[in-house]
Amino acid sequence: MEKNVGGYDRIARAVLGPVLIIVGAAALAGFVTIAAGTLGLVVAGAALLVGAVLATTAVTQKCPLNRALGVNTYKGEIRTETEPSGKARAQ
Repeated sequence: MEKNVGGYDRIARAVLGPVLIIVGAAALAGFVTIAAGTLGLVVAGAALLVGAVLATTAVTQKCPLNRALGVNTYKGEIRTETEPSGKARAQ
């Protein structure tokens, strides 16, 4: 899979991911209350999971959802279809 996460998209994921991980872990540990009862555990678990996904996609710069939606924010090296340098085609 090619890189498709870059620029502000990557920065937002790199900031928001760890924040959600910390909030989710704190809620599961009982330091923060997001909601009462089972709903609180579900929301905390979801925050932890979403934060982990965002942090992972920020580091790897590859997001399957971006690929499925056709979104590409990566502005890296542009690949072009050229002949290999070194040997010219004989005609």
